[in-house]
Amino acid sequence: MRILSVGEILWDVIGQSEHLGGAPLNFAAHAQRLGHEVFPISAVGDDKRGHRALELIRGLGISTEFIRVLPGKPTGTAEVELDLDGKPTFRIVRPAAYDFVELSTSDLHALHQLDPQWVYYGTLFHTSSATLASTLRLLQVLPAAKRFYDVNLRENNWNLTAVEQLSSHSTVVKVNDWEAETLDASFDMEGGHDSIEGFTRRWADRFKSEIVCVTCGERGCSILRAGQFTQVPGFRIVIADTVGAGDAFAAGFVHGLSQGWDAQAIGRFANAVGAVVASKAGAIPEWSMEEVEAMLRAG
Repeated sequence: MRILSVGEILWDVIGQSEHLGGAPLNFAAHAQRLGHEVFPISAVGDDKRGHRALELIRGLGISTEFIRVLPGKPTGTAEVELDLDGKPTFRIVRPAAYDFVELSTSDLHALHQLDPQWVYYGTLFHTSSATLASTLRLLQVLPAAKRFYDVNLRENNWNLTAVEQLSSHSTVVKVNDWEAETLDASFDMEGGHDSIEGFTRRWADRFKSEIVCVTCGERGCSILRAGQFTQVPGFRIVIADTVGAGDAFAAGFVHGLSQGWDAQAIGRFANAVGAVVASKAGAIPEWSMEEVEAMLRAG
């Protein structure tokens, strides 16, 4: 399967160490490991971090054809603090190179020629009107591609306009339980945050998404698909950190959809991929399908 992954490339700075990341790149790496061909659309600076990022991305077997190198613009960074449970809080340093991505007519033509089956995108990258407009143009020239919107709200780096427009163009919307509660309150949706199922039904009704998924960490996930609500339990693990685990979940979810599985099987597989990644340090650790299959058997 061929996938476009639109959004930020940045370095997660955790204490004295730096790890290459950004949700769209994390997703790309995990989807690539699941056997799919992924093309990130982003930018890095013409600096040490940018050149190192490109080297590592190529080392992951991921194309850098649509990653621009922008002189005078810094490669993105995020300062990450982990709590005692390994859950991160982020301080995003902006502006960064990815804030200046613009797709030309020739870019759009080349991306159309790829004939991707999926386009993945999040929120942080789309807080500027220019990048939002660029992605909406991309979606317009790819009417047959399905769209996975991984909401990924970051404090002070999102707005309702972007969330609304990106949701209205999505096939699948994925949020975590905190994001579901926050969005219910922000949109003042009738019924309030009475339950996760209530949120999924309100969101699907408002934005016409085919699938709405809410993740709840080790408690698993909930999926509304074609009007049917399914809850899928998670896996108990020893957490190293949860950076990148949601992105791995998203890759597992898209993979499950590509296989034609039902909601229970998709959610269980995505939970397992996310859990394997959360059991290791860093957003893009080494992991294998054998580890995922072992977790599925044990769970």
